[in-house]
Amino acid sequence: MTQPEPDRPDLTDSELDEPGPTGADPAGSEQGPVGIEPERTEPTPSAPCGDWDPLAEKRTPQDPPLDVLLSGTVFFDIVFTGLDRLPNPGEELWSKGMGSSPGGIANLATAAARLGLRTGLVAGFGDDAYADWMWHTMAEEEGIDLSASRRFPDFHSPLTVSIAAHGDRAMVTHGHELPEPLSTLIAKAPKARAAVVDLAGETSWWAGLAQGGSKVFADIGFDETGRWDRSDLAPLVHCHAFTPNAVEAMAYTRTDSPDRAVRALAELVPLAVVTDGEAGSYAIDGSTGEEAFCPAVPVTAMDTTGAGDVFAAALVLGTLAEWPLVERLKFASLCSALAVQQFGGSLAAPGWGDITDWWRSLSTAADGGDLRAAFTRDGYCFLDDVVPTHQVLGRRRAQGTFALGSDAGQH
Repeated sequence: MTQPEPDRPDLTDSELDEPGPTGADPAGSEQGPVGIEPERTEPTPSAPCGDWDPLAEKRTPQDPPLDVLLSGTVFFDIVFTGLDRLPNPGEELWSKGMGSSPGGIANLATAAARLGLRTGLVAGFGDDAYADWMWHTMAEEEGIDLSASRRFPDFHSPLTVSIAAHGDRAMVTHGHELPEPLSTLIAKAPKARAAVVDLAGETSWWAGLAQGGSKVFADIGFDETGRWDRSDLAPLVHCHAFTPNAVEAMAYTRTDSPDRAVRALAELVPLAVVTDGEAGSYAIDGSTGEEAFCPAVPVTAMDTTGAGDVFAAALVLGTLAEWPLVERLKFASLCSALAVQQFGGSLAAPGWGDITDWWRSLSTAADGGDLRAAFTRDGYCFLDDVVPTHQVLGRRRAQGTFALGSDAGQH
């Protein structure tokens, strides 16, 4: 099958392997410093993220075993930062920061699992140390169901090395086609309530899911040919939602604003969402008759890698939870904002401890007379009924090594 391109790191010069701020609220996360391994607790089958199931009240015995199913390529990402410039040919530079994390489709899978979605991933893995670590990180630490994934003998993991300096970056990627297509593995995957897919990829596997009642959430990448052929949108007939960014949406619909683009897309799919970065997001849900706009949560972004995947995962959760459309957009925007304040793609995705810490910190500031915080809190009051009231697990962040001594006995 066609394998979607991974989200690529786009980092500043800050260091991935230096300690960062910790969560201060004892009822929120147990997040340790960035780059320091948090104490790990094995996830439970009932809550993939190991600590909180936001869909618990919605679940029935008739539900399929998974909330969301994904398929694609998992890359091992190594990122070097803290350079004054990119190296010249033949030159060796020492970087101040370095981090590693599972990349590609792992960005989306990790984001979904950390939000409490029962997440399944169909992917091919090698038999090298990189694959050992990525499998352990996703299956054991993040609670992602890899039962339909496969380890191939004598096959090594795709790998990307990224070098970032002053807003510029250079990347080198190496990998090979899998010994067999993922389509042969997907048929063995557990049933799921939803799937998130690349509209430009192979449609056969998720078209079947849609016919079985799964809600399919589709995205699409930038068309480097410049044609923006509307026939590329034909597979939307199988989809419940479509979530392009503003550039893609306007190009495909031949419109001149995100607002007009989302209205045009709403004629093609029940749930149309157009994201416009710092300008916010627009959505129309034809199944409920709702229309909504949500401004972006203002933050200082450190790394935007995987922000779109976090947004998509949060949107799936809000849809399965049957939240009002504006609350779905606000929650997705918040989760994306929290993610871009961390480094490392998949391991920057927020968990419920991060969300709870943000909400309680905002509420404390609002109670103390901060008018801006009070205004923001008014728009997120629905979180009072969503965030956990007990202490939840911290989440692993990107670090300078892909394995620690404590991991060795688990492989």
